[in-house]
This record gives sequence, structure tokens and C-alpha cells, in this order.
Amino acid sequence: MQRHESYKPSGVKWLGDIPSHWNLKKSKFLWREKEDRSTHGDEELLSVSQYLGVVPRKNESRSESLEDYKRCEPNDLVINIMLAWMSGLGVSRHSGIVSPAYCVYRQLEDHNPNYLDYLYRTPQYLAEFARRSKGIVPSRWRMYTEDFGQVPSLLPPRDEQDQIVALLDQRAAEIDAAIVKKERLIQLLEESKRSLINQAVTGGLSGNAPLVPTGLSWFPVAPAHWKLKRLKTISSFITSGPRGWSERLSDEGAVFLQSGNLNDSFGIDMESAHRVVVPKGAEAKRTLIHEGDVLICITGANTGRIAVANTGVQEAYINQHLSLARLKEANPRFVAYSLSAQGSTYFMLCQYGLKEGLSLFDVANAPILLPSLDEQKEIVAFLDQGAAKIDRAMAAGIKQCQQLEELKRTMIAEAVTGRQVQ
Repeated sequence: MQRHESYKPSGVKWLGDIPSHWNLKKSKFLWREKEDRSTHGDEELLSVSQYLGVVPRKNESRSESLEDYKRCEPNDLVINIMLAWMSGLGVSRHSGIVSPAYCVYRQLEDHNPNYLDYLYRTPQYLAEFARRSKGIVPSRWRMYTEDFGQVPSLLPPRDEQDQIVALLDQRAAEIDAAIVKKERLIQLLEESKRSLINQAVTGGLSGNAPLVPTGLSWFPVAPAHWKLKRLKTISSFITSGPRGWSERLSDEGAVFLQSGNLNDSFGIDMESAHRVVVPKGAEAKRTLIHEGDVLICITGANTGRIAVANTGVQEAYINQHLSLARLKEANPRFVAYSLSAQGSTYFMLCQYGLKEGLSLFDVANAPILLPSLDEQKEIVAFLDQGAAKIDRAMAAGIKQCQQLEELKRTMIAEAVTGRQVQ
């Protein structure tokens, strides 16, 4: 890739210099808003994805009438006016209908619609859409048709638009394929880590110990010298966090942990945690975290996620989406490994049906297979080493995926804004 032969001032600060043979035209001269409405509502329902553009909506529900939804045809530009600045827009490749809250535009001139799709998703244009949006706070921002119409669109000659699109389609597909391979590797590493943990916390490290039935379907046998117990029998105390403390959040005060502060390695992200002014009373004493407490997410998308408290000298409390178990006769990290492996199946079974989340009864009755404390310590040392090695490999894979995504974004932005040419 190299720069064009010559450039000229665009007259637009956020675009800077542009190739000398390229033009700028306000978007109101390129697009006309459509008000074509569905009369029956039986067309394919489309949505605008921030990542994929205009796509068929998955698991669509027809329980409500879709009459008066806006009709959309291939090459139409669809904009979610509330999310334009977050790439909530795209040129459609489908015929169908979209929400009446969206804006649908038909092109007035003969430009490659896929070039414009690439152009409007660049960081430069998303920033301009944010500046053009109206509203007091980002969650209320809206970019209306008259605002979009004032945005200057950068236009190479049509044949060059076609060349840019062909090049970007090919190279973006190559990068996407590389990302898919990396993501598959990460999945395999995750499976390897789960298998490593599950084997160790249900069978030990030797692999030749006599086995006996457990009576549990998800790990039917266990070493004969291990004991099957419930979390409540190895804990001195099990509780959940308080309700109503969200009104006490502050810039200073004690750490107030929520499910998002628990990571996938039994750790706690203290830096991102909220702070809270702690009220006096028994509730504060009950929900204060002690070193070595096992924390369990009991509601939401992270249900079943586990952490072991290592708060140092910081005063910390749990919110209502977490429970804690204070152990009396077990290694906290062994229990965390056990709950994250075979316990996760139990937690999933607890949530069958209409029930959402876990109750303290579910947490208290979680099954734990316990060897001796010495064997627990040995298993924890083995798993800490093995899991850390896999975690490093996964972190490297995730970083490579992020780098590939950034490479793709940079490649697209440079090509459609004239910074580079093939």
C-alpha cells in the first residue's frame, strides 16, 4: 500500500487532505429518505447490527403486527438514529422491513453502495456522526436526516470505488478467516482448561486410585478416599449481598463488588469496582468480605462465576448479585476449582425451568468432592500452574484477534479516506 500521487486540502478539519482527484459532496445530495411502509408486515424482518450492518433478525417474533414498518431494498442505507455514532448503520443487501424508528435512504447517484458502507463505518465518520447527533447524554443522542445530510461524503471516481471495495472485501475476508482460526484455538484452549480442572477435582492427580459411585450423574465415580460433601457442611457462613446499597455509591469509600468484577481466573478486579458509603449495622458486618472467602455470582449473565477473595487491606463488600461462603475445613482455591468445574453443571441444573439465578439454598447444597487438605493443596498447585499456562496462551490469542481487528479497521479507514492506495 502507498499514498496517492498528490493531495489537496479537503476544507474539512476532520478529513484533512484528500487525494487531488477525489471529491466531497454533502450526504443530502447523495441520499433521499424513503417513507415506504409495509401494508401487511409479512416481509422479512431486518435489524441493524453495530458489527454486521443490516441483517435478518434472529428469533424474530411475530406476536405483534409489523404493519407500518419501513420497507428496505438492497443498496438502501439504513440508520438507527440513536446508534449512528456507534456504527448502528449499514447498506442493506436484503429486501425486508425495519423498525419505524430507523431512517431508510435510497441513493440518488451512481456510487458503489459498499464503498459508502465502508466509509460511514470508519472512526472519522463515526466521530462526525457523534458531533452531529442531538441530545443531552449519549444514551439520548439522535442523528436526524437533516444532521446526516450535512455530513460530507468523500467520493473517489466510480471505478476507483469499485477497486477499493474489491480490495477491501478480499483482504477483510482474509483477516476474518484468520480471526476465526484464532477464536477456534481459544475455544480449544478453554475446553482443555475445563478438562484439566474437571479431571483433577473429581479424580485427583494419580489416576490410579480405587473409584466408588457418587450417586451424581455429572461425576458418577470418585476416588474411594475422597468425601462427598455439600458446601454448607464445609462452611461456617454463607450469605448474599445487601439490597438498596446502590443508592449509597460514592467516589470514595469501601469497595462494593458486583459480578462483573469477578474474572475467569478466580480473581477480583478491584480497580474497576464501585465504591460505597457503608451503613452501620448487622447487614454491613454480614456482607463484609474476609480473606479467602469464596464468592459466587448468583444472578445475571455471569451466574456461576467464582472468585476467591484476596482484597489485601481494602475493606470490601458484595452486592446482591453475589454470595459468599466462608470455609472452615477446605482450601478455598480447591473449592473454587471444584465449583467452576463439576459444580457448574449443578448450578446449571438448578436453573432449569422458569427460575432465574441461584438461591442461597442452591449455593449451600452445591456438591464438593474433598480429598485431604494435603491433597487439595497439591491439586491446587498443579492446577494453578497448568491453568496459568493455558490462560497465557488464551490471552495471547485474544490479543492477536484484537490486533487483527485493529489492522482491518485501519486498512479500511486508510483505503476509503485516501490515505493509502494499492
